[in-house]
Amino acid sequence: MKKCILPFGVGVLMFLTACDTLNDVASVLVETTDTTETKPQLTNDEVIAGLKEALNVGIKNSVNLTSVTDGFLGNADIRLPFPPDAIKVKEKALEWGLNGKVEEFETTLNRAAEEATKEALPIFKDAILNMSIADGFTILNGGDGAATNYLKDKTTAQLVEAFRPKVDAAISRVKLTDYWNPIISKYNTFANSPLSNAEPMNPDLGEFVTERAVSGLFFMVEKEENKIRKDPIARVTDLLQKVFGSITNN
Repeated sequence: MKKCILPFGVGVLMFLTACDTLNDVASVLVETTDTTETKPQLTNDEVIAGLKEALNVGIKNSVNLTSVTDGFLGNADIRLPFPPDAIKVKEKALEWGLNGKVEEFETTLNRAAEEATKEALPIFKDAILNMSIADGFTILNGGDGAATNYLKDKTTAQLVEAFRPKVDAAISRVKLTDYWNPIISKYNTFANSPLSNAEPMNPDLGEFVTERAVSGLFFMVEKEENKIRKDPIARVTDLLQKVFGSITNN
């Protein structure tokens, strides 16, 4: 009987060891499988479509937020200030007690941007629809604002050119120059006097509003893009969930 005990014990030990090894292998396989399944495989077409959809969502939300009363005026991040090139005009106007005129002008400046933004959506949408992205995965993995920056680089000049007539029309509708002319006229009278060494000024309000309005929209688009990147709730379609979920695992 004693001769049979040792081989039997060794056999049991080898069997248990083999089981542990199989368990370890199975564990590795499960972990590998789980890891693979959490990263959905994406085609380049899906990535491009997802980026365009994210920008479309961001632009629609941005226009909805900025094209209402106080959309620019009430948003400290994009509010149009008194034109920096004419800051001396503002200082003199305040010195002369024209505080109300300055406030009215700044308010109406922002009203022009809010009015013009109503016309922006189709312009931005066309730019997105015509966008060709060869490096879609680079943009997808580029971090906050990557898609917006790409769109900005490709479309800003085109958008400014297309947006300017809308701004000029908005400036006319909200009668911006009615608030600007009394301020600039009094300043230029002072500048042209013999006792002054100031230069007469008449900054291009259309250019100023256009650049600030486009810049403000891009700021809001980037904010919306980053929300989609970070917050699963902001991914309002299956495609957005799949594309942006692939880089965040949520």
